[in-house]
Amino acid sequence: MAVRGEFSSRIGFILAAAGSAVGLGNIWGFPTQVASNGGAAFVLVYLLLAFALAYPVLMAELVIGRAHRANMVDSLGQITSNPLGRLTGLWGCVTVSLILAFYAIVGGWMIAFFAESASRPVAPQAVSDWLTSYSLSTNLIFCALFLSLTSYIVLGGVKAGIERWSVRLMPTLFILMGILIVYVSFQPGASEGWAAYLVPDFSVVLNPDLLIDAMGQAFFSMSLGVGTMLVYGSYMSKKEDLPTIGAAVALVDIGVAIIAGMLIIPAMYVALNNGVEIFSSTGELIAGDQLIFTVLPALFNTIGPIGVVVSTVFFALMVIAALTSSISMLEVPVAYLSESRNLSRPKAVMIVTAVIFVASALIIFNFSTLFGFVIALTTKYSQPLLGFALCIFAGWVWKRNEILAELKVSAPDMEQRLFWKIWPWYVKFVCPLVILLMFYRSVA
Repeated sequence: MAVRGEFSSRIGFILAAAGSAVGLGNIWGFPTQVASNGGAAFVLVYLLLAFALAYPVLMAELVIGRAHRANMVDSLGQITSNPLGRLTGLWGCVTVSLILAFYAIVGGWMIAFFAESASRPVAPQAVSDWLTSYSLSTNLIFCALFLSLTSYIVLGGVKAGIERWSVRLMPTLFILMGILIVYVSFQPGASEGWAAYLVPDFSVVLNPDLLIDAMGQAFFSMSLGVGTMLVYGSYMSKKEDLPTIGAAVALVDIGVAIIAGMLIIPAMYVALNNGVEIFSSTGELIAGDQLIFTVLPALFNTIGPIGVVVSTVFFALMVIAALTSSISMLEVPVAYLSESRNLSRPKAVMIVTAVIFVASALIIFNFSTLFGFVIALTTKYSQPLLGFALCIFAGWVWKRNEILAELKVSAPDMEQRLFWKIWPWYVKFVCPLVILLMFYRSVA
């Protein structure tokens, strides 16, 4: 078996892991949830729950990964001799592959809209129309292009691929967001957006729906449960202090979500000021794909020639956000095939990418039936149950003294720390109960 890769620096790991967590959901989901749930009040609840809920589960994945230096299937298989360990790992590999199958379609849309914006000054109208048509040909071509970019990065391995590109893409993402925030903030209508985002409505803080929404956003925005953080943790140096580095990853992910709100919500109110409809028929702010592909392009069209530049920068930002997540998703099954099945990395990348593209093509050809179904199956049902299973492995199956020994490798004083006094019982009792509560509410 080939020597396993390892992140060469702390900043490389933090940017790669944060990049995995920073996806399209942070940029198009979080801001509208904030504006619709009491503004800054939701942000405060989200911050509390991110560290009360998501951080302990993130730590479970990182500790399991670094201790066993293996992919998800082998790591969980080493914790217990029961076949359920490896089966849970395989379940994670299948789930993350299905997530990537629909995510690659959306990533392809981002590339197509970026190409349309960048080429608009010189391309014929027919080309622009084709790029934004969602036709079978555009969906297949740009989905394949997105998966090709993802596989190219993963092909390089941990240091030359994932880390090298993460330390380029993540700072670029921050710079592009900063440029767009400054530009949008000076447009008419932006102040109303800032007020909707930042002024708290504390009367809704104890609303059960708000609390559940904030729990869900905090847990799922960090891409927990499907093994991405476990696999990245397996590539982490034994010298790194796990609780500290886990907190840094959580902070970057939370920070990107909050910064995204500073861009999206003022931009929506600028669009409203320019005559673009930003509210749905039920009076709620438009969110999700309709926000990205309808509301914001309509805004860019109302601001004259500069709109082409702003649109190009915005969709470049969206492509980067999609890629930093997709490379971590592809790495989960690739790590399994290359380590458990002794395939070379190039062959593992090629096989997994081909299988995922076939799954994407099936979704594209049966879009109305499969797209929403696969999203619900993976993110609504499978992902929370996998998160629950990981809590069970870390809290109940894996021996507590073995966990402590792993943490003491980089922090000999771990037994005296507040983290060790709280985390083991917290991930054993509190996290599983809350995840089950969230799951029940989402399917009830």
